[in-house]
Amino acid sequence: MKRLMISLMAGAMSLAAAQAALAADKVTLQLKWVTQSQFAGYYVAKEKGFYGEENLDVDIKPGGPDIAPEQVIAGGGADVIVDWMGGALAAREKGVGLVNIAQPYKKAGMELVCPKDGPVKTEADFKGKTLGVWFFGNEYPFFAWMNKLGLPTEGGADGVTVLKQSFDVQPLIQKQADCISVMTYNEYWQLIDAGFKPEELTVFNYTEMGNDLLEDGLYAMEDKLKDPAFEDKMVRFVRASMKGWKYAVDNPDEAAGIVVDNGGQDENHQKRMMGEVAKLIDNADGKLIEAAYKRTAEALLAQKIITKEPSGAWTSTITDKAIK
Repeated sequence: MKRLMISLMAGAMSLAAAQAALAADKVTLQLKWVTQSQFAGYYVAKEKGFYGEENLDVDIKPGGPDIAPEQVIAGGGADVIVDWMGGALAAREKGVGLVNIAQPYKKAGMELVCPKDGPVKTEADFKGKTLGVWFFGNEYPFFAWMNKLGLPTEGGADGVTVLKQSFDVQPLIQKQADCISVMTYNEYWQLIDAGFKPEELTVFNYTEMGNDLLEDGLYAMEDKLKDPAFEDKMVRFVRASMKGWKYAVDNPDEAAGIVVDNGGQDENHQKRMMGEVAKLIDNADGKLIEAAYKRTAEALLAQKIITKEPSGAWTSTITDKAIK
């Protein structure tokens, strides 16, 4: 009888656990790019059980060159996406009701780099040169900078020729461009691994120049946020995600290992990337800095990427409730 009771109790506990698992709220997160330490906080939150503690079952979907997060969420393929503010505001004006609900990245990681033995030493040397930049929404900070400098981007002696850059550093290695775009945590180190030394590169850092636009924020759809149940789910998601980011910043090597376990390539590269990403996260509260938002919106307006002042494009409600 005792064995029977123990067996029944074990069965009941298993059933309860199964029911609890089934009851977890599902969230699908669409990343902006492939699995790498750029997104370590989300993988850490899942691996360390932070999402589970918030009764969430989170599916993390990697991105890639043919995946536009704005299109994925508009089509119902995700509940929340990682996106750059430029792409999100452009999509919002076109009718995709994206709202920034949290901003894990406080600083931008974008840079333009040029070989020191090349023709570009300062911004004054850009005229008549070929500069590489990625597209698919990544070009907006670059065009905002060129607009600020008064440089046309259609080529010619008084402007710059824009090379639609591949997602690597080959255009610089093969001398297809005088300068190329890199991220502090990724392609810059690809150049170093390719044989360049830091002292051989001229670096224009967007953040240091005051030209940075907001990168890697979390966005959900405006109509869904009107549902109190969905809003509560996003509060729990952001709270767990920022807990994941804080853990990743404090434990970069472990975080990089978790990223590799989930499909990230080259553990040493991921460790180095995590170290650089940590500098952009700052205090891991996920709260948007309004001045950075205004700078981003104004730059897009100046370029006519968007034609009217955005309204309702971000909210502090989620982070105010999630982060105490």
